[in-house]
Amino acid sequence: MERPWPEAEEMASSSPDAPCSCDCFVSVPPASAIPAVIFAKNSDRPRDEVQEVVFVPAGTHAPGSRLQCTYIEVEQVSKTHAVILSRPSWLWGAEMGANEHGVCIGNEAVWTKEPLREGEALLGMDLLRLALERSTSAQEALHVITGLLERYGQGGSCLEDPAPFCYHNTFLLADRTEAWVLETAGRLWAAQRIQEGARNISNQLSIGTDISAQHPELQTHAQAQGWWDGQGTFDFAQVFSLTQQPVRMEAAKARFLAGRELLRQQQGGITAEVMMGILRDKESGICMDSGGFRTTASMVSVLPQDPMQPCMHFLTATPDPSRSVFKPFIFGAGVAQAPQVLSPTFGAQDPVRTLPRFQTQVDRRHILYRGHQAALGLMESDQDRGQQLRQKQRDLEQEGLKALRGLLASEWAPPFQELGSLFQAFVKRESQAYL
Repeated sequence: MERPWPEAEEMASSSPDAPCSCDCFVSVPPASAIPAVIFAKNSDRPRDEVQEVVFVPAGTHAPGSRLQCTYIEVEQVSKTHAVILSRPSWLWGAEMGANEHGVCIGNEAVWTKEPLREGEALLGMDLLRLALERSTSAQEALHVITGLLERYGQGGSCLEDPAPFCYHNTFLLADRTEAWVLETAGRLWAAQRIQEGARNISNQLSIGTDISAQHPELQTHAQAQGWWDGQGTFDFAQVFSLTQQPVRMEAAKARFLAGRELLRQQQGGITAEVMMGILRDKESGICMDSGGFRTTASMVSVLPQDPMQPCMHFLTATPDPSRSVFKPFIFGAGVAQAPQVLSPTFGAQDPVRTLPRFQTQVDRRHILYRGHQAALGLMESDQDRGQQLRQKQRDLEQEGLKALRGLLASEWAPPFQELGSLFQAFVKRESQAYL
């Protein structure tokens, strides 16, 4: 069942405590309507923050190489995999992305009893990109993240703002066969393996007693802090969640429950279109537009269990999925960066690079973002022109979904070069539609 495109009205909220939030979803057969794992994420960030879509090719690196992440350097590995990333354009990591081996990851902010560390370390978004570049499966990606957590820790401001805003992270990791939920509290963590069914995460600890793997000191640390008496079955969410939740996490609980219910309603029939519909759901708050935050980018990935079929990733590169186009990306021989979704760079003068950080602002809008913002303005000011633009968006998106269905049914088998240039072609056509 395909959920209809919402009308253009915005969610009415001007709360100063509007949450910085995200929602991730995954469907593993038999919850999926097709023999594929389906991954989805809405990235909810400050409403004027720009997300770019960046392709990074595979690479080899000299022994002893160092890698500059958003704030700190880490040791580079000898080989990194090709990745497609949707990321806030001021930082190194990513909110969500995929690699050439069909691994997808999305992250979420979370606050727990474990205190936030002072100083700069790896952002959750850095950990996400590092895992995609270094893993060939969801489970391997989990090991990459937990290993880096142990060595470098997580920390640093997650917003492009002089006032620091810090959090710990949860992750949803998926590949062609399964998914993992990884939830962290400082260097500590618990993980849950998902081998069938549907699952979502939304800015709160959600792993209870069903723990598939964990940090070796997780329970002893909880006992030492007086958070758990050591009796009965250990419940990670119950033990590590804050006793009094901040407003942003109470709002996340409602979205988590709404997302779980939307998945339950579609059990056995979940497709890419269904996931796109869930990401466009304004009533639940999953498609967010609340105060200073909104959904700034979205992604849906279809990961066929048949390794001979290519994975297809749909990315918006623009805010508000209810008025954006999910454009198809496939790793192939012709893959290159689409310039229309790449933000300008500012080198050593970038406010994230100069100390103290974030004392000035720069214009990070890319070409598609500018065109899309102008189109949103038209949709609100000129009903006839707005309807025409929205129809163009729908038609373009349906072309991408038709290509997906053709690939899965072996009815469309274009040259490898054509597969690789698919995203570039769709981005170019969307940009032209806004002229």
